[in-house]
Amino acid sequence: MAKKSSIEKNKRRIQMSEKDLNKRSQLKELIMNKSTPIDERFQAQLKLSKLRRNGARTRVRNRCELTGRPRGYHKRVRLSRIALRELASKGQIPGMNKSSW
Repeated sequence: MAKKSSIEKNKRRIQMSEKDLNKRSQLKELIMNKSTPIDERFQAQLKLSKLRRNGARTRVRNRCELTGRPRGYHKRVRLSRIALRELASKGQIPGMNKSSW
């Protein structure tokens, strides 16, 4: 089980990134557009750098929904490898079973 503070910090980052998504995408679009004047692009770059860091989507860490484990994460089921194996062996994930020979 991961620390509660790490899980909560990640939840805050998710909320911040969803909140700042439109503003960031508009500024990035303005920066990448080569037809806009260089001074406007520079001002947009400064505004983007003034935004909070935790508002960036790349700061969000993929974590297991059950345990909060950050490593061995399977994106499709949003679980860590350990939780996935336990649930699969119990037969709680549809269409998946743990093989044994």
